[in-house]
Amino acid sequence: MSFLDRRHTIAPAGYNRWLIPPAALAVHLCIGQVYATSVYKTSLVSHFGASQTAIGIIFSIAIVMLGLSAAVMGTWVERNGPRKAMFVAASAWGLGFLVGAIGISTQQLWLLYLGYGVIGGIGLGIGYISPVSTLIKWFPDRPGLATGMAIMGFGGGALLASPLSRQLLSFYDPRYLPSDSKSLASGQALTMLFVTLGIAYFVIMMFGVANVRVPAKGWAPAGFDPSTVAVKPLVTKANVSAANAIRTPQFWLLWTVLFCNVTAGIGILEQASPMIQDFFRVDGKSTVAVAAAGGFVGVLSLFNMAGRFAWSSASDHIGRKPIYMVYLGVGIVFYILLALTGQVATGIFVLLAAVIISFYGGGFATAPAYLRDLFGVFQVGAIHGRLLTAWSAAGVAGPLIINGFLDAQGKPGTLTATAYRPALLTMVAILAIGFVANLLVRPVAARFHEPEGRTAADAPDAPTELAATTTHVPGAARLVMSWALIVVLLGYGIFQTLVTAARLFA
Repeated sequence: MSFLDRRHTIAPAGYNRWLIPPAALAVHLCIGQVYATSVYKTSLVSHFGASQTAIGIIFSIAIVMLGLSAAVMGTWVERNGPRKAMFVAASAWGLGFLVGAIGISTQQLWLLYLGYGVIGGIGLGIGYISPVSTLIKWFPDRPGLATGMAIMGFGGGALLASPLSRQLLSFYDPRYLPSDSKSLASGQALTMLFVTLGIAYFVIMMFGVANVRVPAKGWAPAGFDPSTVAVKPLVTKANVSAANAIRTPQFWLLWTVLFCNVTAGIGILEQASPMIQDFFRVDGKSTVAVAAAGGFVGVLSLFNMAGRFAWSSASDHIGRKPIYMVYLGVGIVFYILLALTGQVATGIFVLLAAVIISFYGGGFATAPAYLRDLFGVFQVGAIHGRLLTAWSAAGVAGPLIINGFLDAQGKPGTLTATAYRPALLTMVAILAIGFVANLLVRPVAARFHEPEGRTAADAPDAPTELAATTTHVPGAARLVMSWALIVVLLGYGIFQTLVTAARLFA
């Protein structure tokens, strides 16, 4: 297992840094499946004879464990390197599915909580942060582009998993009809789905494990001048440890910013399908069919993924603080428009919601680059892990706020656009809090900085990185094959999603 040691992952001279994004995407495309749990939620409810809440807790446990494991294991990830971390993530994620499959086959719901929720959630957290800090180190000239590429994969994971899960369920249970919202998959089909996904995701993630490398100490891209980055507002040449970062007001301001942005976005994502049907309800009946509502969810998935790449890449040019002013400030305007005019036309509703969700995705992807600007690269992965606790908190707060307001307005299936206004305007207030928090961000005080020149490899408990342990440099064929795998996976998901989304405008 020494293959996993950090010293065996140091890239030799001439290693192509463009091999790292597909390695990161291989991990994030797999763990992004967590956004596709709604595909089989109703079937699980029927199989276990449980309530919607009892099954929904599985997703909540996974998201909470994502935040907790990322926060607790962040320093361990930095110390041991991305290869070992990604291997642990792949093992936990795959094992989580297999334990969950045992729970389904034996109708032991607690095993599904333990497997997919706890064990899989640990894989989620470690898998989420391990490629991100590595990409930042390989792309110091374009950190927003780098993190956008990786975290785009997390948003794209649902595009891949949703149609794949439906097709696998229909393969294992011919009586299951993916196009029929009332059709339910059998327990055996659900078991086989989890087994298939567990094995397939482990194999794909191991591809990323094999490809990932860390740059040698002192490496920099050809032609890159670090001084040109440091002169930008808020960008520092210094480094701050994870332990010191959480003592700074900047960390907690960013925590608030991410919490507010995610809470508002989840407010739409969690309620997307019934929301568009309720907004266009006339005389008790919606003019938007169930299939078209599914198309709306597909549109949101595409904008969620695209926003992660496009907005984060744009932050390299206009700055992290200004881009968050766009996410939060323009988000406020669009939420107000959605609340007051969303019911005028389907096109207006879809456009407003899609842009809001693109800000939601962009906020996730830009956060690691924002942290790198403020705290340096020393332990940016560990700091990012601690910041993700804001996601865990928002994952609980967002649905509670939306569902709380809607429960007070009436029963599901009878609501109209008016019923959503109090919830949407509450999200406006939450975004305003995040906007103010972002305005207050200033450079980190020098007293929190590490001694000049200290890096992750200089930490007392980190192995010494003297030189690469191999001189083999992968050729162009490996680069092409690496990207081809990602293009095929993403292409399948995007095509299937576009087919579904076309029903919205049919």
